[in-house]
Amino acid sequence: MKDFTRLDNLINSFVEKGSVPGCSVAIMQNDELLYHKEAGFMDLEARTPVTPDSMFAQASMTKLFAYVIMGMLYEEGKFLFSDPLYDYLPEWKDTKKYVALSNGQIVAQPLEHPITIRNAVAMMCGLPYCMVPAVDPVDPTLAAMSREIAKIQEGGIHTALRDEVRAIANAPVMFEPGSHWQYGFGSEITGALIEVMTGKPLKHVFSERIIEPLGLRHTDTYITDANREFAVTTYSKNENGEFSPVPGYLWSDPEEYPLLYRPSLYSSSEDFAVFMQMLANGGTYKGEKYLGEGTVAMLHADQQDEVSIIDFEKDAYPYNLGYGYGLGFRTLRTQKYGHNGHLGSFGWTGGFGTWAEADPVAKCSVVYMHNMLPNEEVYHHHRVRAVAYGCLF
Repeated sequence: MKDFTRLDNLINSFVEKGSVPGCSVAIMQNDELLYHKEAGFMDLEARTPVTPDSMFAQASMTKLFAYVIMGMLYEEGKFLFSDPLYDYLPEWKDTKKYVALSNGQIVAQPLEHPITIRNAVAMMCGLPYCMVPAVDPVDPTLAAMSREIAKIQEGGIHTALRDEVRAIANAPVMFEPGSHWQYGFGSEITGALIEVMTGKPLKHVFSERIIEPLGLRHTDTYITDANREFAVTTYSKNENGEFSPVPGYLWSDPEEYPLLYRPSLYSSSEDFAVFMQMLANGGTYKGEKYLGEGTVAMLHADQQDEVSIIDFEKDAYPYNLGYGYGLGFRTLRTQKYGHNGHLGSFGWTGGFGTWAEADPVAKCSVVYMHNMLPNEEVYHHHRVRAVAYGCLF
């Protein structure tokens, strides 16, 4: 029996010090739930405590479902990562890139090579995020993307991820695909590829291929009447450490709120640990195979070179130090910056404070969740990581 007293003390301290309103941790190994811990409140006003069933907004951790599904489709022969994007999304046939001339002028020029599926999934297609038009953007690509988003919003709310991906194809990218790393719109492109390849909305694919087969009882693509009681409130934290609810982060089904056409998962820490444990096991969970072991290894294999690793480490310094980036997963490449897990451990982070990592060496998964802005991820995540791995090994 492993001793998790130090992790108990750490999680309790987060709430006792007022560092987070509430949080949850789950640790699995070899398909067994070794540890779970909940502290604080999912709703401060109602004094509703966090429980094992509490569903936290996952934000960018939603993408991990999409990348795993891409692995499934790859195994079904639906595509190759070397395929040009335009084979599936024809509007990307004539995409251009911005180039700075010697006189300082910025011009759009044809790409030397087409954007591939690998470029999109590995965040090397040269497109930042642009969910809504940016205000006075300096970067010419972001400015062009903002103009395209504004156009499709002129006629009212648009409801299809495919519409957005089609529109953004008109914006020149930041660099030659594959030459740099830029976190952003590659995930939307990945979602559109899944919809095209399966012929189904992304939320249905999430349910059919991951949520239902893995038996994730407290995971959903949206907040609905059936699961609303489990939804954790997202709070903002001011400079005095005071919490206030953040409006607009209790996402509901797009049939009621059409703007929310992207699934954004809500999940409990235990459910997400099951998903990560399947990956830590090399694609199997409780005897059922979801992905091949080689496919899982491929998804988290580091894709970075000496140029793109600089882009990646700068993106969330010092959070990303020691990691590289694969096909949608951050993966540990060195322990020298302070990581006491095994090399090759992989996962990702959500913008509201969620974190998940799978260790393929020890066949374990660690998941931590809170919902707060700013999320103070370096303080919380790296401490949980250090203490959890110290208890495990």
